[in-house]
Amino acid sequence: MDPTTELALAALVGALVAGSAVLAWHFSDRQLYPPPVEEPVMPAGVATVLSVLRSSAVVVNEDDVVLKASAPAYSMGLVRGSELAVDELTALVHEVRQDGQIREHELLLTRPGLPQRHVTVRVAPLSTRLVLALVEDRTRERRVETIRRDFVANVSHELKTPVGAIRLLAEAVDDAAGDPEAVHRFSRRMLKESDRLTRLVQEIIALSRLQDDDRLETPVPVPVEEVLATAADVCRTDADARGIELVVRCERDLVVPGNVEQVTAAVTNLVSNAVTYSSIGTTVAVAAKGTGETVEISVTDQGIGIPAGEVDRIFERFYRVDPARHRSTGGTGLGLSIVKHVAATHGGDVSVWSVEGRGSTFTLTLPRSEREVAP
Repeated sequence: MDPTTELALAALVGALVAGSAVLAWHFSDRQLYPPPVEEPVMPAGVATVLSVLRSSAVVVNEDDVVLKASAPAYSMGLVRGSELAVDELTALVHEVRQDGQIREHELLLTRPGLPQRHVTVRVAPLSTRLVLALVEDRTRERRVETIRRDFVANVSHELKTPVGAIRLLAEAVDDAAGDPEAVHRFSRRMLKESDRLTRLVQEIIALSRLQDDDRLETPVPVPVEEVLATAADVCRTDADARGIELVVRCERDLVVPGNVEQVTAAVTNLVSNAVTYSSIGTTVAVAAKGTGETVEISVTDQGIGIPAGEVDRIFERFYRVDPARHRSTGGTGLGLSIVKHVAATHGGDVSVWSVEGRGSTFTLTLPRSEREVAP
């Protein structure tokens, strides 16, 4: 064999050896580092659309693995890791995957230590392999519906009492047409019930207006001293009739941003309640002071007080600590609800200290800066 041929064979053998080495290295590398498995790709544009939806979105594949989920889906407990955490939602996904029909269902989500959530779930096929679930949190709407339903029921119940009483008294007057003394007595009762009905209707209207005016878009300076003076003047006639002394003390130049009528209505309700439930011959003190960034308006009475177990409920609409007592005084059970709502819309708060049989102090706290006012 000539030298040239030997040299060519040597080169060929060297190339084969080198190629074998490269292939062996590549195979070993693939064994050590296998190529990543391609994940299913969502249809173009879906991720962008899901990112701007207000609903919580969850996308799962044919193995129920969560491929994409919004942050609220995790916070609500719909998704845990890469799995659906709610059995009812998983069942809906399976049904949609089987027949391709869109389904909508309401779920009640319960998690230990957290309040229940009412959600509406809409599940639809996204492709042949993917299923989309859109979840809307309806907890607030349900709560509002419940409050509205209870409010209407309570209003109907409360209106029945004075309306029924006026009808009965009118019949009594008709029957006692020949007895002037009885007619006079029944007519006074009719006036009393009529006043109670008027007051109830006025407070219902006031509360409805407050609810429709949640936003204080243009708060104005509210002089606290004038508010206290107006509230005391409104309640002074009733106080004088029961021998109750009204004492008003207010630091000078106290001003809060807000709605003058609303703040006046809130303070007037507090003073009126104090007068109504105070013993004859006692004192009701109304005071206001500045405390840095807030103004505290307090109304203190020496009345019947509030049982400890009832304090947390007294701001509920139509709630009455002693229904019999309210019937005798003509209370509506709406005054403190109005106070609480005014405090909330002004970015403030209302609190109560009370000892049964000794009296109560209600404190309305309002911010002095417009930055604090609720939007």
